[in-house]
Amino acid sequence: MKERLIIIGGVAAGMSAAAKARRTNPDLDIVVYEKSGYVSYGACGFPFFIKGDIPHIEDLIVRTPAQMAAQNIAAHVHHEVLAIDPQQRTVQVCNQQTGQTFTDQWDKLIIAAGASVARPPIPGIGLPGVFTLRTTEDALAIRNWLETERPQHGVIVGAGYIGLEMAEALQAHGVAVTLVDMADQVMPTLDADMAAHALAELQAHDVTVYLQQPVQSFIGPAQVTAIAHRVAAKVQAGSGDGVGNGRLRVREVITPDQILPADIVIFGIGSRPNVALAQAAGIAIGPTGAIAVDAQQRTNLPHIWAAGAVAEAFHLVTGQPAYVPLATTANKQGRIAGENAAGGSAEFGGVVGTAVVQAFDLTIAHTGLTEKWAKAHGFNTASVTIQASSRAHYMPGSASMHVKLVYEQGSQRLLGAQIVGKDGVAQRINTIAAALHAGWTTDDLGDLDLCYAPPVAPVWDPILVAANVAGR
Repeated sequence: MKERLIIIGGVAAGMSAAAKARRTNPDLDIVVYEKSGYVSYGACGFPFFIKGDIPHIEDLIVRTPAQMAAQNIAAHVHHEVLAIDPQQRTVQVCNQQTGQTFTDQWDKLIIAAGASVARPPIPGIGLPGVFTLRTTEDALAIRNWLETERPQHGVIVGAGYIGLEMAEALQAHGVAVTLVDMADQVMPTLDADMAAHALAELQAHDVTVYLQQPVQSFIGPAQVTAIAHRVAAKVQAGSGDGVGNGRLRVREVITPDQILPADIVIFGIGSRPNVALAQAAGIAIGPTGAIAVDAQQRTNLPHIWAAGAVAEAFHLVTGQPAYVPLATTANKQGRIAGENAAGGSAEFGGVVGTAVVQAFDLTIAHTGLTEKWAKAHGFNTASVTIQASSRAHYMPGSASMHVKLVYEQGSQRLLGAQIVGKDGVAQRINTIAAALHAGWTTDDLGDLDLCYAPPVAPVWDPILVAANVAGR
């Protein structure tokens, strides 16, 4: 009888696991249960679909259930796994379209349940017009609202990756954008001095930013008026919603110091791993709040693996578990979990947390540890920040960039980097990420033999300049 592998969740980790498991063991019976209506898609493209750069949502769909079936993988959408029984090796599944609940048997199990956007109990958070952005359905709903409701004022709650990208997406639809965050800076993954460049770029593109302003409510004076109108209309007319354009929907965002008009709200204050299923089954949760896994993506229970945004990752700089819910990490962990569940013995080498985001004309990238994070982990930390040209200064397209290197005093061990600029940022942060994987010092980085040609790079590349300054 064939062994049966069940994968909870699709998208990056789940589908990478399924595909690798199939290649590793052609005889394995593979079943994927995905809660949403789409099993494999490029979620990082959602802001660009909403903006209109990508015309059709189908352009973001990577694989359909029919395509997976052609690989002999049964991928079921609109199927939510409700419970895991490790002793009986079963899962309880609900078909959301029919309401039917059934039990399925597994020999091997991979949990790739992903993460969810945090939704604290703020009054009015459930109003029409308040959106999170995590699934394909979310992206479709936001774009439909923009095209049908034609909002004039938008508020984005959260100044991370999604917040910055969605500011540009909303502006493309003629929306006046305000961004609010309870932190004292935008982009919490950067040090404050580097985040200041991102803030300046937002403000230069007419995005109003309010920091240290936690959202208290989405129901303000205008919403109360709408409610009063609706009640009065129902009493007088006895039918219909009674308020015409005053129907119940988000109209304001309330912070300690502001009442902000809002016809649309994007709520993105971070994500939390979906660990409830795992916890209920006795699977160990690590110090980050995600599922604890070893280098082979195994959990503490036999025959169960975890991968992607639901699981921890080993951070190569700190030597400790970290929560790094990035698509790149999810795809790699999924491949490892899939190979091992199918009988292999692969290991995931770890991460340094490399990420990049585009905010209007500015590219913002980081890898490894920020200065603040390095100090929190007990490193004797130093840093240098330089400003240099991305190309030979006399060439068209040359732009200034800021490079910050974080390193350990004495040993000169490289701990991390942040780069912001308008040209050539991604290639340089990737070079530094490779140096972090290799455990290099700033001296090693400064000795790199990098390319030079006036149209693409200066004779002294900005990362070499930064490394040499650190060496002095």
